[in-house]
Amino acid sequence: MQIIKLPKQLTEKIIALKIKGRRIGFVPTMGYLHKGHMSLVRKAGKECDVVVVSIFVNPTQFGPKEDLDRYPRNLKRDSKMLAKEKVDYLFFPTADAIYPKGFRDFVNPGPLARELCGAKRPGHFRGVATVVKRLFKIVPADAAYFGQKDFQQARVIQEMTKHFQIPVKIRICPIVREKDGLAMSSRNVYLSKRNRIRAKAVSASLRLASKLIKQGIRNPSQIKSAMMKLLKLNTDKIDYVAIVDSRRLKALKHLKNEVLIAVACFVGRTRLIDNLLIRV
Repeated sequence: MQIIKLPKQLTEKIIALKIKGRRIGFVPTMGYLHKGHMSLVRKAGKECDVVVVSIFVNPTQFGPKEDLDRYPRNLKRDSKMLAKEKVDYLFFPTADAIYPKGFRDFVNPGPLARELCGAKRPGHFRGVATVVKRLFKIVPADAAYFGQKDFQQARVIQEMTKHFQIPVKIRICPIVREKDGLAMSSRNVYLSKRNRIRAKAVSASLRLASKLIKQGIRNPSQIKSAMMKLLKLNTDKIDYVAIVDSRRLKALKHLKNEVLIAVACFVGRTRLIDNLLIRV
C-alpha cells in the first residue's frame, strides 16, 4: 500500500491506471476505521481492480460547537488495517491540500440537505458535498462506496454527482452492527460503559418499528410514538425520529414503497444516528 499526501501525485497515478483500463474503487473516510469501513473496502476490492481509501477529517462539515478537535484519529492503526486488506493507495492529505488558499468552490447541497440531520446541523452537508466533490476531482474513480448508516449523506452525494455530471457510481452498502445491534461508528469510542449499554436503545427502536410494520401498522405517528417512548427511557436527548420516503427524504402520512426510518439522539454527549430501510 502506498501512502500519498499530494493530490496531484495521486490524480496522475489514477489517470494512468484508468488509461490502462483499470477500474478504480474509492472509499472516502474520516479515519479511526472500524469493521463498517472495512466492509466498504472489501466491497470495493471485489468490484474494482484498484482500491483507494482517503482519510481526511473535514473541518467544513463540523459546526462551531461540534467535535472536530476531539474526533478520534490514529493513522498508524488505520494504515495497518488498510494494508491488511491490500488497499492500493491511502490518500492522507493536509487541510491546505484539500482547501488551498483562496478556495471558493463550495457546493450548495440542495433540498435533500434540509431534512433530517441537515435541519439539526446547519452547514454540515455543505461541507460534506464540498469535500466529496473535491475528492472526486482528485480521485476520478469509477465507483465510490458509502455506508447506509449515513444514508442522507449518501443521497446528498448521489444528487451532487448528478448535478455536476461527475461520472462515478455511488454504492450504498449495508450498515455493519455490533453483536448487540449498535451501528458501528467512529464516535462509539466516546461512549462510557454505562452509555454504551444505554445506546442499544437506538437500534432497538428501529427493530420495534420493523415489528410494528410487520404487524400491519401503516400510520407513521403511531410508530414514531412507540419509538420515542423507548428512546426517552434510555437516551438524553432526541434530535429526531423520522419516517420518510427514501428518495426525497420527506415525511410520510402513510407508509408505502421504500421507507427510511431514521433516528438521531444523544447518549451522554455522543450524538448517534441509525436507520432502517424497509419496503412496504
